[in-house]
Amino acid sequence: MLYSNIKNEKIKNIKKLNQKKYRDRDNLFIVEGEHLVLEAYKKGMIKELILEQNVIFPLDVPTIYVTNDVINYISELETPQPIMAICNKLEEKELIGNKILVLDGIQDPGNLGTIIRSAVAFNIDTIILSNDTVDLYNSKVIRASQGLLFHINIIKRNLLDIIPVLKENKYQIIGTKVTYGNSLKSIAKLQKFAIIMGNEGNGIKDEIQELCDQFIYIDMNEACESLNVGVATSIILYELDK
Repeated sequence: MLYSNIKNEKIKNIKKLNQKKYRDRDNLFIVEGEHLVLEAYKKGMIKELILEQNVIFPLDVPTIYVTNDVINYISELETPQPIMAICNKLEEKELIGNKILVLDGIQDPGNLGTIIRSAVAFNIDTIILSNDTVDLYNSKVIRASQGLLFHINIIKRNLLDIIPVLKENKYQIIGTKVTYGNSLKSIAKLQKFAIIMGNEGNGIKDEIQELCDQFIYIDMNEACESLNVGVATSIILYELDK
């Protein structure tokens, strides 16, 4: 079926998925572009494929066709793509694995997407998002992750509740600070750990810091006061994966 009217109720409901409250309500989100759609398809996440009319992209899923005007209406991209999909949200598993990354209040969607890519690259088993971290299904997060959010267990929890559970299960809780603590270079290889990365401006909350077993910092040139949290996370995860 071809949809050509942006006032059509189905199209308006798809458009609403660009807002978090509707993603939460419907447990759905949108991916745009061939690469992200294929990544979602590989994981069986697609509920409905949306193609611009005359585009051929044969996937074995329910498919609707829309005009260019409708694509432009739905899309959040400056240059809308002729291929997009409505996806079911990822199933939240329980905590799995020995290598855990905890994110405390990350706000920038680009940072979260970059962190997800690094977590997959350096073999993190589970990412735990604090309740005040940017929405995982924000379109900028999805694009920055390059679809790798489909390849790792990601859960959202109250950190004050989950960190004590980690401690009970013998995870070493490692906080990060710009200074003080132990140099990242000096950390012995850990078999079971949870590394905590804090908010871009404020770092790890005080009450979360109190739950840490130790702190680490990245040795840097004195001229550099700090690193972007996405870059810092990548460096730390690379070192811990050696």
